[in-house]
Amino acid sequence: MTGFSRHGLKKGLLATTLVAVLLSLLAREAPGQDLPEEKATALEAVQALAPDMVDMSMALWDYSELALREEASAEYLADYLEAEGFGVERGVAGMPTAFVASWGRGEPIIGILAEYDALPNIGNAPVPYKKPREDGHPHGQGCGHNVFGAASVAAAVALQRTMEEHGLRGTVRLYGAPAEETVVGKVYMAKAGLFDDLDMAMDWHPGDETGVRNSSGQAMNNFEVEFFGQAAHAAGDPWNGRSALDAVELMNYGANLMREHVRPTTRIHYVIPSAGEAPNVVPEYARVWYYVRDTARAPVESHYDRLLKMAEGAAMSTGTEHQVSLVTGVHALLLNRPLQEAMQANLEAVGPPAFTAEDQAFARELQASLGIEEKGLSTEIQPLKPEPEPAGGGSTDVAEVSWIAPEVGVRVATTAADVPWHSWAVSASHGTRGAVRGGEVAAKVLALTGVDVLLRPELLQEARAFFQEKTGGRPYESPVPADQEPPLPEKGGE
Repeated sequence: MTGFSRHGLKKGLLATTLVAVLLSLLAREAPGQDLPEEKATALEAVQALAPDMVDMSMALWDYSELALREEASAEYLADYLEAEGFGVERGVAGMPTAFVASWGRGEPIIGILAEYDALPNIGNAPVPYKKPREDGHPHGQGCGHNVFGAASVAAAVALQRTMEEHGLRGTVRLYGAPAEETVVGKVYMAKAGLFDDLDMAMDWHPGDETGVRNSSGQAMNNFEVEFFGQAAHAAGDPWNGRSALDAVELMNYGANLMREHVRPTTRIHYVIPSAGEAPNVVPEYARVWYYVRDTARAPVESHYDRLLKMAEGAAMSTGTEHQVSLVTGVHALLLNRPLQEAMQANLEAVGPPAFTAEDQAFARELQASLGIEEKGLSTEIQPLKPEPEPAGGGSTDVAEVSWIAPEVGVRVATTAADVPWHSWAVSASHGTRGAVRGGEVAAKVLALTGVDVLLRPELLQEARAFFQEKTGGRPYESPVPADQEPPLPEKGGE
């Protein structure tokens, strides 16, 4: 076997083990038939990349960089892909931490999405109880994006090696997408046209169960409203003041009244990042940050327009000025049934993560510390139901890719069942070797699905036909204004 540029397979015992694994996969995937040679190569490639996957996952966990500040994380992954022979374009779509790595030529063009940003102030040592990191780093991988990024890169390299080994024509493209936690990165990459020539795209996400994605999630607008008033002494001469905080509170009061008169699918939530400096000063500046969500773009836009009128009314009522900034917006994710079914078959062939007794003990101790049932880690595969499942409460910028090209994703268990997501517990879990075992399953499933697309032109035809039917042939339109730049953080800030 040739074409393994950096990490050849060990012989002897490892080779024997791989044969046993492949025979097991054969029995699950297609009884009585041979596992395609190309798929066997892809599985071997992922297995060979497992040590690198661990290194990548732990490096990104150590960095745990916030959205659009993922300098070290993006550089690490881009450098790795470049060393593997990928051509890498860095700083794409106006974001210094976004990159695109490509290998091969011609069609089909297969996109694999990678994420690597962390969440603020939920960092934790990799232990099953609450404990700050020894290095004092406050942020953490509360969504497992460190393993997400590592496994996506491994899948892209495994697919590259398989194509090289078997002379398969096509292009594999890894998208280094920053700022998923703020639902920004892929929105601006999509607006820049970086996904326009894809034939299909794939992603995965860490979770507490394993199954092909079969829910659309929610469309969303993420926006801020700033109010500008006049400072004055709050006791000495309040009549000379115009309170920006009053305007924020008035807008929020309207939004809370609005909650009674929207459908159950609607979600409206906000925080007040700036509300004044001292009680005895009339606040001349205040800012409120909103997310508004629903199961489709149309109701989101309707709710957004209504909230903008509330902002305008609040400013008029308080004698202040206001400014609205739409940070980002996304669609609900568009599922693609032919690709879902192909990915489900590959997931069942690979099987669930093979967690160790130590992994399970960690998970149960974590659950005990949270006061929830000590189920451990899930080792089951969820069936792909005939119809899409109800939309969950979250939103993702993967949705923007799904409205440009056929897209499919899988969730793989990487942390204990039922733990609160976006929390210190998830951050702790993804600093362990057990979490990477879930990533290894994801990398195999993505690589095998990529091989299916390369070997079965009819699958891509079916996926395209399904996509055309669902979109009605309408071209993608970004929710973000065409001239708007990414919301880059100020230099030197946190």
